[in-house]
Amino acid sequence: MSDINVVSSLPGSDTQRPPSRLGDIIFGNLARVAAIVTLMLLGGIIVSLIVASLPTISKFGASFLWTVDWDPPNDKFGALVPIYGTVVTSIVALVIAVPVSFGIALFLTELSPAWLRRPLGIAIELLAAIPSIVYGMWGLLVFAPIFARYFQHPVGELLGSVPFVGALFQGPAIGIGILCAGVILAVMIIPYIASVMRDVFEVTPVLLKESAYGVGCTTWEVMWKIVLPFTKSGVIGGVMLGLGRALGETMAVTFVIGNTNLFSGVSLFAPGNSITSALANEFAEATPGLHTAALMELGLILFVITFVVLAVSKFMLLRLEKGEGAK
Repeated sequence: MSDINVVSSLPGSDTQRPPSRLGDIIFGNLARVAAIVTLMLLGGIIVSLIVASLPTISKFGASFLWTVDWDPPNDKFGALVPIYGTVVTSIVALVIAVPVSFGIALFLTELSPAWLRRPLGIAIELLAAIPSIVYGMWGLLVFAPIFARYFQHPVGELLGSVPFVGALFQGPAIGIGILCAGVILAVMIIPYIASVMRDVFEVTPVLLKESAYGVGCTTWEVMWKIVLPFTKSGVIGGVMLGLGRALGETMAVTFVIGNTNLFSGVSLFAPGNSITSALANEFAEATPGLHTAALMELGLILFVITFVVLAVSKFMLLRLEKGEGAK
């Protein structure tokens, strides 16, 4: 009994008061409040867009999505041209940016000399710091004339008469247009996708790569069969990050897309419009009524497109994880 009393009286014994959980409780509540506030802001944005779009929703209904007319003086509005321009320019940007970003990440992680790896990586990341309006001005004044002379004109003559494919490359070589906007967007999102790919490639265990090299795999086989399967979630996340950046870009697209609401077919050389450029060009001068409501509905459509893209990416990741579990 005396031994028990001596031990219980020693400093640091179990009879001391347990540490207070007040800090954990405060931190947990603050995190919960932050999550709730974020959801409330998201819900408020959705509700405000729907309320502001009610005049055009009630008048045009679903036909607003596939109508080409955009005539503010006569209160005729259709979103097909901006939706088409937004989707096509983003797809063009991804088609160009994803392979280039993969090549950059592959070079930086596997092929680059050690002395070049860090400065080259920093230089690529600095491209993301350039303001979008600078990209737009460069695209309009410098890139568009070169693009028209050395790409659009020869490609139009070469492929313009080819069935089906030629429809994408018909029209005058004026430089600005949907394809030019897609190329500018690709240049803008490459730093984001390449940086994410490089970071996730670097977390691949060295033991896995060295084992593959040890059994005779080439660099491409290591990347395709080892690194990509191990980092596919991060790669898809980086691609979705770039796609979200392309969908929401405003000023650069406004400079080079042509800003016309006339539907010129499927030609990538033709000028067009996007949701963001339409909002940037017309919102400040829109008259109250259907014109403002139509622009707000364009914003709601862009929100829905972004939501669908994120939902599809999440579904893809879940399918990949399920497939891994099945294996």
